[in-house]
Amino acid sequence: MSKKYFGTDGIRGRVGESPVTAEFMLRLGWAAGKVFSREGRGRILIGKDTRVSGYMFESALEAGLVSAGVDVLLLGPMPTPAIAYLTRTFNASAGIVISASHNPYQDNGVKFFSSEGEKLDDEIETAIERELECHMEMVPSDQIGKVSRVADAAGRYIEFCKSCFPVGQNLRGMKIALDCAHGATYHIAPSVFGELGAEVVEMGTDPDGFNINDGVGSTSPDSLRQLVLKEKADIGIALDGDGDRVIMVDESGVLVDGDELLYIVANDRKEVGELKGGVVGTLMSNFGLEEALSTEGIPFSRAAVGDRYVLAELQSKGWILGGESSGHMLCLDVTTTGDGIISALQVLAALRRSGQMLSDLKSQMKKYPQHMINVACGRKIDLKQGGPLAKAVEGTEEQLAGKGRVLLRASGTEPVIRVMVEGEDEKKVNSLARDLAEVVSRELN
Repeated sequence: MSKKYFGTDGIRGRVGESPVTAEFMLRLGWAAGKVFSREGRGRILIGKDTRVSGYMFESALEAGLVSAGVDVLLLGPMPTPAIAYLTRTFNASAGIVISASHNPYQDNGVKFFSSEGEKLDDEIETAIERELECHMEMVPSDQIGKVSRVADAAGRYIEFCKSCFPVGQNLRGMKIALDCAHGATYHIAPSVFGELGAEVVEMGTDPDGFNINDGVGSTSPDSLRQLVLKEKADIGIALDGDGDRVIMVDESGVLVDGDELLYIVANDRKEVGELKGGVVGTLMSNFGLEEALSTEGIPFSRAAVGDRYVLAELQSKGWILGGESSGHMLCLDVTTTGDGIISALQVLAALRRSGQMLSDLKSQMKKYPQHMINVACGRKIDLKQGGPLAKAVEGTEEQLAGKGRVLLRASGTEPVIRVMVEGEDEKKVNSLARDLAEVVSRELN
């Protein structure tokens, strides 16, 4: 059975448009409750980011779950990885996150974690979709689920994050510019870095329900760059709206993306003898990452874009470290899912152990110029079809002469086709990407 609602990262869309409606969320809660209570009375956690619509969807999911006989624990605004962690510590049947990650406030969505704090298997998502097609029938009144709120959720997670920093080390003497994107980490991240000893200069920590990811966060780092330079900070850390990604800015105001951060952590893990196997990237990972890891004798493998595919590849190989250029990093020796705060702590630990600045560690990896253009699409297109599209890709690859890559892929979270060209010459790469994007746009329209 092909899935109708679940995409690569749960269910996501524009608020008020199917399936991101209160009515659907009520049915989704009931359907999930039916699936997770098959082996007895279930208990499910619900957390959310700071979008104004989160309260509405929290109530709808809660009503659906309890009507299926499931107990509910409400966490309030919490980072996505915190919900994965708390799902494990509370021995819950599942965790639900209400968030659209790095998207604007007009979007929202739902993603699930299993009892182990991992993304759901396809089989469970399919089972939930099957229940969505069934008549919604409430359990008898004496079996209705109970709801309670977890008062110390933030404190529990803050302590967990701090425990992921090396014992005996601290951040004293380090000045950090921190951007929380007016999102779910606004009341978590400043405490984590501050309690480890850093001087923290905050931005993006005043959510109002509408300003999440609005000119701030990991997808809009210019304000953080300016803050780093203004405050003469040692490092800048930018998280996204739900806290599962991180990018950084060095002391000179230069952006350091997920590929570079992954290299820094991998090399540090190797230096201290804690790297198990190699590193998993994605089809979008810069070739410079692969090249730099090879120089260090670290194996590298590419997975499809999406953290669930990176996780699957890591599990199949028995490795522990992987990530995406967007800043979504998996450190399976520390936690089960991508976590922006914990990923940042791994980079900070590398800085402390090396005694160097972020710019120094970043310079050991040479990035290839890479240009990506998002082409809006209102319909699906077969990217492997022949005709003008295939000829355009083939022509672009010929011009790169074996010293670059071309990639077309449909986004799993937005209605766009991502057109990426990578090569040695930046001007040529940008020109080729624009030309190819025009061909894609013509084919779509």
